[in-house]
Amino acid sequence: MAAIEIRNVKKRYRALQALKGVTFSIEQGEFFGLLGPNGAGKTTLISILAGLARADSGSISVLGHDVVRDYRQARRELGVVPQELVFDPFFTVRETLRLQSGYFGLRHNDAWVDEVMANLDLTDKADVNMRALSGGMKRRVLVAQALVHRPPVIVLDEPTAGVDVELRQTLWKFISRLNREGHTIVLTTHYLEEAQALCDRIAMLKLGEVVALEPTTQLLQRFGGPRLVLRFAQGTLPQSLRPLLIESHNLDGRHFALRLGGCDEVESILATCRANGCVIEDIDIQRADLEDVFVQIMGDAHGAEPAPLRETAI
Repeated sequence: MAAIEIRNVKKRYRALQALKGVTFSIEQGEFFGLLGPNGAGKTTLISILAGLARADSGSISVLGHDVVRDYRQARRELGVVPQELVFDPFFTVRETLRLQSGYFGLRHNDAWVDEVMANLDLTDKADVNMRALSGGMKRRVLVAQALVHRPPVIVLDEPTAGVDVELRQTLWKFISRLNREGHTIVLTTHYLEEAQALCDRIAMLKLGEVVALEPTTQLLQRFGGPRLVLRFAQGTLPQSLRPLLIESHNLDGRHFALRLGGCDEVESILATCRANGCVIEDIDIQRADLEDVFVQIMGDAHGAEPAPLRETAI
């Protein structure tokens, strides 16, 4: 049984078709990444999953429980950390977590609440009113709220947006531990280095459609390969080399990252540059990362077509 099963989910907001028949599944115990630019449909999909919005058609189930027909049980299986900092200003941190436990009918849950607070470095703030916390501390409480009922499936919607390095490290250490213990983790993030380091498998959405779905390592192998990074002291990239250019890396007009089919192409590229009067200051050969893959799949800013969907089973 899949942890999350999404089948042909469609959602329209007036003239905007937010989701266009999204279908994929997330297996139990996976650390799964859901990536895409702003407006791709990620938050809409999570809202439907959490019961905060209703799909126009299609279905979503959590561990076999339909999020509409069996909402109560589906919600028990799920813990969601939202993007927005939503909190009740009248309670302390401990009171907030006890109240959240009560929503799930959990009594005598203090031992687990204390453990969650300790793992998120909230113990010192346990008796502090929520409105007195910094933004980073409030986000830690949101994570703790999602975990108080020990859900087997945890959804993190931009959990480290705008927070400091310490929180990011603390959060990922705890979440990685929960994943090792068997919890399914679903992550949306704009920090692609986090997704590359943490996620076993990744789905990419663009304009409400899945445009890539496969293990992270295979994505990197399929779209990656080596690249040659040149820094010019003089001249610009010859026209014949423009098809190899990775546009996102030409940030200052002097740096040019070129896709390589193999390292044996380096000599001919350098010869072409010299023949065109280019003066090279620095050379580096690198492996592509998830940011390069993301840019290539999403197409350029002028609306290039995304790469075709390719799903690979684990």
